[in-house]
Amino acid sequence: MQSRTILLSAASLIALAAGAGAQEPAQSADVTVLDELIVISDPLGRSENAVAAGVIVLSGDQLRQRGEATLGDTLDGIPGIASDTFGGGASRPVIRGQTAPRVKVLSDGAGLFDASDVSPDHAIPVEPMLLDGVEVLRGPSALIYGGGAIGGAVNLLDSRIPTAVPENGIEGAVEFRGGTADRELSGAGGVTVGAGNIALRLEAAHRDLSDYRVPFYTPPSHGGHDDHDDHDDHGHEDAEGFGRLPGSFNESTTVSVGGSWVGSEGYIGVAYTERRARYGLPGHGHDYEDCHPHGSSLHCGGHDHGDDDHDHDDHGSGHVPEVDMVSRRLDLRGEWNDPFDGVERVRVRGGYTNYRHDELDDGVAATTFRNKGYDMRAEVQHAPILGLHGVVGAQFSDSDFVAEGEEGFIPQSNTRSGAIFLMEEYAFGDWRVEGALRQEWQNTSAVNRPDTSHSPFSASLAAHWDFTPGYTASVAVARSQRAPHVQELYARGIHFATDTYELGNPLLEEETANSIEVSLRKTQGPTTFSASVYHYDYDGYIYAETLDRYEDFRLVRYTQRNAEFTGVEGRISHEFTPWLAGSVFGDYVVARFDDGSALPRIPAARLGVRADFLHDRWSGSLEYYRVFEQDRIAAFETPTDGYNMVNATLAYDFGTGPFSNQFYLRGTNLLNETALNHSSFIKSQAPLRGRHIVVGLRSQF
Repeated sequence: MQSRTILLSAASLIALAAGAGAQEPAQSADVTVLDELIVISDPLGRSENAVAAGVIVLSGDQLRQRGEATLGDTLDGIPGIASDTFGGGASRPVIRGQTAPRVKVLSDGAGLFDASDVSPDHAIPVEPMLLDGVEVLRGPSALIYGGGAIGGAVNLLDSRIPTAVPENGIEGAVEFRGGTADRELSGAGGVTVGAGNIALRLEAAHRDLSDYRVPFYTPPSHGGHDDHDDHDDHGHEDAEGFGRLPGSFNESTTVSVGGSWVGSEGYIGVAYTERRARYGLPGHGHDYEDCHPHGSSLHCGGHDHGDDDHDHDDHGSGHVPEVDMVSRRLDLRGEWNDPFDGVERVRVRGGYTNYRHDELDDGVAATTFRNKGYDMRAEVQHAPILGLHGVVGAQFSDSDFVAEGEEGFIPQSNTRSGAIFLMEEYAFGDWRVEGALRQEWQNTSAVNRPDTSHSPFSASLAAHWDFTPGYTASVAVARSQRAPHVQELYARGIHFATDTYELGNPLLEEETANSIEVSLRKTQGPTTFSASVYHYDYDGYIYAETLDRYEDFRLVRYTQRNAEFTGVEGRISHEFTPWLAGSVFGDYVVARFDDGSALPRIPAARLGVRADFLHDRWSGSLEYYRVFEQDRIAAFETPTDGYNMVNATLAYDFGTGPFSNQFYLRGTNLLNETALNHSSFIKSQAPLRGRHIVVGLRSQF
């Protein structure tokens, strides 16, 4: 019954959009949308409204104000995007129900090398306070970034490599923040100096967050990995109805130095970035470290199923495991405009990362994860040929990954991949048609495991119809393939973060998604909108099949099965006056296997309203959305109750000499509701943060 209600609500949203119209005004639903805003991750450098499939651009004041300690939390709440939270230190974006390894995170087009695609308790090593913008590509528009973006791509934009010499020889910004629920004290700053053709950049950031407060909450007693009954130590309830979640602290420091040679025809530059972080792992215990498989059955503690003497004293031992992480990265970026006849631009992106983190149990390194890798990407944008305007490119990456210690469930391995791709656009009359092709080759090897080779091929075709001024209808179809991840191929061992013993499968084949997305947008006038309906039909979807279960611990083996994802997302905005605008937004996705059973950890439906105002130097917003109950659940999952979320922002802009300043105040979860995130492996052990107030000051010069 509830699913029908949600579907009707979503259908009403699109119907309202079709009848009324809407791209939102400048401050609507936390997304900055400007007609001439260029999408950096689009090879042709088109504006957001010119890209076929939905592109989200988050930048400016709203990126600053809604920024959190993790990338997933920063993007969570935008229509179509959720987060698989793991306490306060780690969270990854969930796009249309899918996350790593189907969502690829890029640094200005170059791949990141970390351990976040292996486990949800591994953080993406990025500092949101140092970002200039975030672009989210979904559907066919993400195809040119490879199989790792089969569910979407998140492109992070920053200033660590200058692209221009400051007009006055120097420019920069500083920001300071403080928060209540997690006692946040954070600061960030960056400065660019230059003369002649040389520009230099220095930036740094530090965050210090304690265990965050949650409404007092007692987890349920049984029901799978997210329902351990030993976590009754969320802290004692205080006078305001809060407790603190042990292990939700997060401390990080990021420093970057870069430089560029900038000329009239382009630039080339490099940057070195080092990030260190230490954060807790709530819900991360070692209750089942003696479990191992016998064929397709589990054997734990010297006893078979039905025995009652399995010891559960780790969760209440008084300490929470921690991650001690360091990531060192070298970036190369360059662009050459109009180098010779027939070529409009040559673009190069590359990165080398040396990543390591230790998982500390009572101060002792129990497991060490390392990933050393590099990624190089070159694009050549050609001048129109017979009306075709496009880009041809190539990409190569190499990654050495190792996990050693108690949780070394992936053997030392190497993944090497290469790709060539082509994207072309043709315009005639009110129509624009674009197509893309990408051929990849991936070779993966591991110690004492068979080598594997895969050759995923992807293709997409999209059409836009500007059927009347300000209105665009689009349809995009794609066939996207993904090669299996090293974890899916070679895992063998205990994975404490998910309470599983994982068995990889080197016989896995390419995963294929056939997709279609239909969109309708209005980008002019006081009423604007954007609405999309999509369907992904997976042939050979790779997932962890449960073979056996002992208490809350499962034996899983990676296998393939057909699956489909169907969803809707949209936003309608209306400018009531020059200073007041309102929006309605929402999203809903259903994911199921071919027998109708549900996939696990699919985000619940959301529906919300928002008001934005802008008057003189004051701006602000008030937002309410409902996260519905998620009762379409997979085996070994439990339903998740719905909750209400109220957020508000107030900002004041002012100048002091050469400085342009903004003081802002942002409150989240103002109702102090107990909120469990269905996308999280530890939803019941780690509720979302309670009422939280952030005070910030940012100055630019």
